[in-house]
Amino acid sequence: MPVLTQASGEKIWRRRTTGQSLALWVGWLLGVAVFVWAWNTISETTTWFFVWDAPRIAGDILGRAMPPKWSYIDHLWWPIWDTLNIATLGTLIALVLAVPVAFLAARNTTPSALFVRPVALFVIVATRSINSLIWALLLIAIIGPGVFAGIVAIAIRSIGFCAKLLYEAIEEIDRTQVEAITATGASRWQVMVYGIVPQILPAFAGISVFRWDINIRESTVLGLVGAGGIGLQLSGSLNTLAWPQVSLIILVILLAVVISEWVSARVRSAII
Repeated sequence: MPVLTQASGEKIWRRRTTGQSLALWVGWLLGVAVFVWAWNTISETTTWFFVWDAPRIAGDILGRAMPPKWSYIDHLWWPIWDTLNIATLGTLIALVLAVPVAFLAARNTTPSALFVRPVALFVIVATRSINSLIWALLLIAIIGPGVFAGIVAIAIRSIGFCAKLLYEAIEEIDRTQVEAITATGASRWQVMVYGIVPQILPAFAGISVFRWDINIRESTVLGLVGAGGIGLQLSGSLNTLAWPQVSLIILVILLAVVISEWVSARVRSAII
């Protein structure tokens, strides 16, 4: 820690030097200046009347949405089933594709750290960087609206997530087991099957369940852009201002998410 010596010779301990304190204050001033500039920019494009009136509008919509239209539940069984299928099938497809990508991206299993690994890392980054809603919009334009577009969108979005966590687990394995199997004269594939795969199976199972849980949430909104599922019913109810139906759909989505969270937690606890 820096020491400041006064004229009397007394030494005072300081947390920062004068230069560090000055740099900190300059950083704070720049941060405040950026905040003020951003706030002014937002304020110029915001209609504040609607902001101040938002509590009244929200209360009016809530009053219209209560009680939920329970008789509409018969129209939601098939859409919520589609939503579960979108999440489950999308997760399964993603896992099948993510496993080879993860092995190609891991430093200790990639056949070429110079050429193959960068390509695998690019696939991971590209699929993780684009939201599933954007993938759904692109796929709807290519293959048309429906459940299949939602499944593919969820699958593509999940590849990077699963592959990233899995290749990190591969890189953190115990190398002594791999060296022991290699010393017996095992081939590259035998080393992978008997030395690497058993060590990453718990991580793979946890990643699978965790991503499925996330995909349940994401698949509930894909219908808003035409990719099937219960989100399609939500979009139709919102467009027709059928607020009692909207409240019922939200309750069904909440129940589905809670159940998926419970299942995910139980499975992960059983694995770990």
